[in-house]
Amino acid sequence: MHTVSLPICSTLSSNLLTVIGEAESADEAFRQLDLFRRVIAGPGVFSVNLNVTTVADPRNEVRLRRLYSSAGGAWPVAGSKCKSHSGWTDMLFVRGEIFVGEGSDALADNFDDHPRMTQHGLRSVVNVPLMKGAQCYATVNVFGRGDRWLPHQVEGVRLLASAAAPWVQPLPDLDYAFERSSA
Repeated sequence: MHTVSLPICSTLSSNLLTVIGEAESADEAFRQLDLFRRVIAGPGVFSVNLNVTTVADPRNEVRLRRLYSSAGGAWPVAGSKCKSHSGWTDMLFVRGEIFVGEGSDALADNFDDHPRMTQHGLRSVVNVPLMKGAQCYATVNVFGRGDRWLPHQVEGVRLLASAAAPWVQPLPDLDYAFERSSA
C-alpha cells in the first residue's frame, strides 16, 4: 500500500483546508476529502454517516443514514442501517472515541455487511465520531485494504473528519441513549 509519511501529511493538511474552504457544497467537499483520503490511507472506501436517531427510536440503538459514499454502488447515499448496543457503539456514540479496526476479524465483529466489505477487498476501518456536546451526530469512516493502520494514517483520517464536520449538520431532534453494560 502506498501512503504518505507524517511530514507530507503536514503539507497535505494545509492544502486540504484550502480546498475544502473553496467547496460550494457538501458533496463537493466530500469528493475532495476522498481524494485526500486516497493519498493518506490508500485504496478503500470513504463515507459519512449521519445519526438520525430520535426519541421515537428504540433505546440501545442508533439509526444511521449515509450522506456520502465513495462506493455508491455497494453502499449507496441515503442508505441506512441500525446499530444496536455494542463495544463499537459505546466507543463512538457513548464515549466519543475513534474506533480503529484492523483485520477482517475486526470487520466481522462490528459490521453486519462485512461479507460485502470482504468482496471489495476491505480489511480495516477507522471511524471518527463528529460530536456536538456529548452526542455523536455523525461518523466519518475510512475503510482500507490493508490489515493495519499506521499512526500517521489514523491522524490523517482524524484531519479528514475535522474538515468534514462543517459540512455535516446535526439532526435538530437527535436523541439516543444506551443503558450501561453490566460487564
